Amino acid sequence: MSARPYILEETSWASVRDQLWEVAVLPWGATEPHNLHLPYGTDTIQSAGIAAEGARIAWEAGARVMVLPAIPLGVQTGQLDLTFALNLNPSTQLALLHDLTRALEGQGVKKLVILNGHGGNDFRPIIRELQPETRVFLSLIDWFRALPAKDWFAEPGDHAGELETSLMQHLAPGWVRPLDEAGPGAVRPPAITAFADGFAWAPRPWTQVTADTGVGNPALATPAKGEAYFRALTERLGGFLVELAALRPDGLYSEP
Repeated sequence: MSARPYILEETSWASVRDQLWEVAVLPWGATEPHNLHLPYGTDTIQSAGIAAEGARIAWEAGARVMVLPAIPLGVQTGQLDLTFALNLNPSTQLALLHDLTRALEGQGVKKLVILNGHGGNDFRPIIRELQPETRVFLSLIDWFRALPAKDWFAEPGDHAGELETSLMQHLAPGWVRPLDEAGPGAVRPPAITAFADGFAWAPRPWTQVTADTGVGNPALATPAKGEAYFRALTERLGGFLVELAALRPDGLYSEP
């Protein structure tokens, strides 16, 4: 298997030193339980796989895009009572991004896309704080919000449901246990109406919400559904990366 020139872990200094790199993509996942049938690395596997395919599409269209090594740690403050749910606080994420953007800025990389695959990660306030301190243009994609999941899945679910299970069946089928071993992903509804209908928000203590760590039933998941969603999502990502690579510093908004 030959090295992909848009995946940093697979490339060498000889391949990258003479290129002008327009965009870096940082897949960001988490390490946490995903019901009883998906691996702890689900969020990271998905983000890395989506980033790689989107970058391939952009690369073949002429954009010089590089996918950085995925970060496998996310915010797990509501899951600290679950074995090996590994937490990285938002303040730590800010410090990590500060260091990475400083390195990229010094190397002439002008744009960074965070491709987030974990619902507990909230990068918008982090980007707002960091952007005034760097000349690297920062942007964010929460891939699980990029397409309307209800158009692809009967019961997408919030965590290890039909969407994530189908995607993992496509990306890493050998790491997905049989669906008859999965829990139903049933959730206990909030006792306060404002939390249930989204009027108010509070972090979810995960073990009070679900007995199997899943949110959403994975029973209808299939590899074909996962592949179809993956293809549509990565085509959109690839197109975005091509546009972003061509973006001038003063060209973010159209003329009135």
